[in-house]
Amino acid sequence: MSALPVRLTIGELSDRSGVAASALRYYESLGLITAERTAGGQRRYSRAMLRRVAFVRAAQIAGLSLEEARESLSRLPDERTPTKADWNAVSRSWIRRVDERIAELERLKDTLNGCVGCGCLSLRTCNLYNPGDTAAGRGAGPRWMLGDPPPARQS
Repeated sequence: MSALPVRLTIGELSDRSGVAASALRYYESLGLITAERTAGGQRRYSRAMLRRVAFVRAAQIAGLSLEEARESLSRLPDERTPTKADWNAVSRSWIRRVDERIAELERLKDTLNGCVGCGCLSLRTCNLYNPGDTAAGRGAGPRWMLGDPPPARQS
């Protein structure tokens, strides 16, 4: 396997990171990664962008939005390689978000085991049932599955 060049094309960055070129262009438009342009207008990425792309992917796996990933990246130094202390400072905010995500997934798991997992989808006990869209007043999304208690059901 040959060594990576100092500057990567978008195809090389895509191949190495496992992220589609279209996603890399989107990341660039959001300021998550940066590229220099050749005289012909082609993107060239520094090898450091591999770490930034990996960071963004890790943030997404942890359940963070791209905006949250960008916010985290903005707390890392531009002028030097991040130290362990730099990464620890960022990871503290991620731990809270990961804990929230775990709680969301546990609620979903409990709901699936108790409702969808039963196979009947009974309208008397189903947490997906929302007659008259009464959950709309509590916000967007599947409110009962997100942890809002459904109203008492009539037997």
